[in-house]
Order: sequence, then C-alpha cells, then structure tokens
Amino acid sequence: MARVLIFLVAVLTLGCQNSARSQQQADSPALPQPVVTLTDSVHLNRRNAITRAVEAATPTIVSVNVIEVQRIQYDPFANFFRDPFFQQFLPQRRSQILERQVQNLGSGFVISPDGYIVTNDHVAGNATRITVSFPNGQTLDGQLVGSDEVSDLALVKVDPPDALPHLTFATDEGPIVGEWAIALGNPFGLFEAAEPTVTVGVVSAAGRDLGHREGRIYRDMIQTDASINRGNSGGPLVNARGEVIGVNTAIYSESGGSVGLGFAVPAAKAQRIIDELRAKGSVDRAYYTGLLFFVEVDDRIADALDLTSGVVVAEIESGSPGEHAGFLRYDVIVSMEGETISNANDFLARLHDFRPGDTILCAVIRNNERINLQITIGRTES
Repeated sequence: MARVLIFLVAVLTLGCQNSARSQQQADSPALPQPVVTLTDSVHLNRRNAITRAVEAATPTIVSVNVIEVQRIQYDPFANFFRDPFFQQFLPQRRSQILERQVQNLGSGFVISPDGYIVTNDHVAGNATRITVSFPNGQTLDGQLVGSDEVSDLALVKVDPPDALPHLTFATDEGPIVGEWAIALGNPFGLFEAAEPTVTVGVVSAAGRDLGHREGRIYRDMIQTDASINRGNSGGPLVNARGEVIGVNTAIYSESGGSVGLGFAVPAAKAQRIIDELRAKGSVDRAYYTGLLFFVEVDDRIADALDLTSGVVVAEIESGSPGEHAGFLRYDVIVSMEGETISNANDFLARLHDFRPGDTILCAVIRNNERINLQITIGRTES
C-alpha cells in the first residue's frame, strides 16, 4: 500500500512540474523563427560545384602578351620575274629574308606560388618579350623557361611580390566522358588584365588524335564542347573540383570561331612535359631506333599477310637499337605498348610519348606469326 502511495505522489509531482512548465512556456513570448525567403533559396541554389570551381580558378588565370620576331621570305620583284619571258634572260633570283616584330596574345594559368605559368608553344614559344597580366590588374614581365613544339606547351616564369594562387593538375584520374568541363581564358584578347571569360560544357571524348600540324603532334587529346576561341590557347580546362584536366590548345572550325569542337592536352601528358621544361628547359626528343623506310600496309600487303594495319620495316641500320632488339627486314609493326599502329605517322607519334633510354614493347608480325620485341630507344648524335 505504501509503495502505491509513493508511486501516485511521484506521478502527481511530475504532472505538476510538466503543467507548470507548460504554463511557463505559454506565458513566455515565442522565439522568432528564421524565415527563408524565395530569394534566399534561389541564391543558395545558384551556387554549385561549377561556380565554386570558377571562384577557385579565376585568380590563377592570366593573359600572356607576347612580342616575337618572324622571319619571312620577300622578293619585291617576284611577280615581275615570274613572267616566263623575263625568266629566260635573267638568272635565278634569291628571296630576301626579312624580320618583323609581331604581337601575339593567349592565355595561361599559374601552377606554383612562385610564379610558374603554363601556356602554349604557339603562344610564347618564339617570344622575345613576354608580359603577363593578372585578373587583379597586376602586370609582370615574364621569362620563357622552356617550350616544346611537338606537344605545343610552354612554361613561363614571373617574379611576383607575393605568393600566387595556383592550380593543380588532375593526374590521379583521367578525364571522364560526360563530366563537366570548364574553360577559362581571354578569347580574342578582349579583356586583358581582367577576370577571365568562363565557358562550360562537358568532356565530349578522350584520346582524340588530330595528327601532325605544323610540326606539332596532337595525340590523345581531350575533346570538349565548352566554347574555346582564339586567345583561349594556353588556358586551363578544369573539372568541377577546380582541377586542371587539360590545357586548351586547338579548335576545329571552318569560320575561325567556336563550333563546339575544342581540344586540350590531357593533364597527365602536360604535367610530364612541364616538369621536363622546368628541370631542363627543353624536352629530349633526340630519338634513334635505326628502323628505316617504314612502308604502310597497303591492300596488297594486307591481303597477303591477313592484316588490316601496320608498318613494314624495310631496313635496319647496323649496330642500331633496332638491330639489337632483333628486328628484321619486312617485319610488320602492328602495335606499340599495346596501342595499334596504323601507319608510319602513328609509329612516330607514339614514339614521342617516350624518351631516349626508355624501353618499349612492339608487337610484330613475322612469317604470319605474332612476336613481341623490346627496343630501347637510342639518342641521335648532335
């Protein structure tokens, strides 16, 4: 009986306390609740991964203004002496070599706090003077550290008064087809010493080969539909995390403007080239294999050997890396390091991914059998 009474007292006490607390809450003024307006909601939704990536990348984007000397052949009487009537009386004339200064402008991006800047070789490779303009209006003189015509990459150095914000290359993972791709730069040189122009698209494709153009090899390129125009050259293509996935380099266009076919050097390749330029000022491309007179597999050879592509080795120099590797005349090289070789240009382009001293694996068809040969790339004598 005593236990029951104690339980009832406890219940009544608790009830009184709850009742008193409820009455106190009722008598107290209600605390104001935060009100989220439609405008606030829209503002929050406007900020996303792309805007954050742009905010991080913008301070690192620069305009690269270049003065370079061009050498041109010039003959003021060329049209006159082209007439067959006068040619029969006058000796062969030699053209004069004239030099002229021209201005070039592209984009670039900072990759280190102490002022190393990546751009394209076709922007700064022949520069006699470089001026770098930053989004905050600051302008600094730049020096060409090194340039590589084949990959179309160049490295420029400025001496900043303070540490610079910089970007990093996304080398841990390759580009993902369909992921956001953000291009930043200064198209047509319209907005020098100002915040960069931003265009957004996706990675349209990876591993695109554009072949040889003016001494450059555009291989394994990233394709994007982010708008890239003249002047964007050398600017970064970044992902939604603000990492550089490529260096904007080329476009395909019949009009000269963007048609959604832009191409960038992939980050892993660019990182390797830039590291070499930073360390040595150049890229060692003094390749020597001793494999001569490559003949492409034509229809006749393809029918005879049951092949669809490859290159035929016509001759091997004595004592060369090719001879040491065991190559024989009429071997057909069909792949290098697992990648198909369709013609001589493919072989040479793939060779440029390596350096003298590297050992590479070639698949060869010999007497209708597939064999593997390892060749260590030599170096041509300077």
